[in-house]
Amino acid sequence: EVQLLQSGGGLVQAGGSLRLSCAASGFPFDTYGIGWFRQAPGKDEEGVSCINNRDGSTFYADSVKGRFTISSDNAKNMVYLEMNSLKPEDTAVYYCTGGPVALDYCSGYGSPLWYDYLGQGTQVTVSS
Repeated sequence: EVQLLQSGGGLVQAGGSLRLSCAASGFPFDTYGIGWFRQAPGKDEEGVSCINNRDGSTFYADSVKGRFTISSDNAKNMVYLEMNSLKPEDTAVYYCTGGPVALDYCSGYGSPLWYDYLGQGTQVTVSS
């Protein structure tokens, strides 16, 4: 069974940090890219970050560059999104997604947004 199981998230004050995790199973991890997008109420979906598990290359949206770091552990089939210096505008439901690197999945991640696999979503709330 293919699964992307998310954990982490929660409530934090502005300037704080959170880490999201995405555990993948049921597909060949090192041939996929894993990305994170977010959906805030009343706003369009935004591709936040993506990592190519074959070569380690990454993508970041301008809005999170320098604050968020994506990483993967291929031995554990895990992807992490470390979020620092959080702002109220980072408040959203965050989803991890998977797509094949053979289709250059992480290049321009989120524009447009597409995926083979989708996590269940996790709420991140940043208070001012």
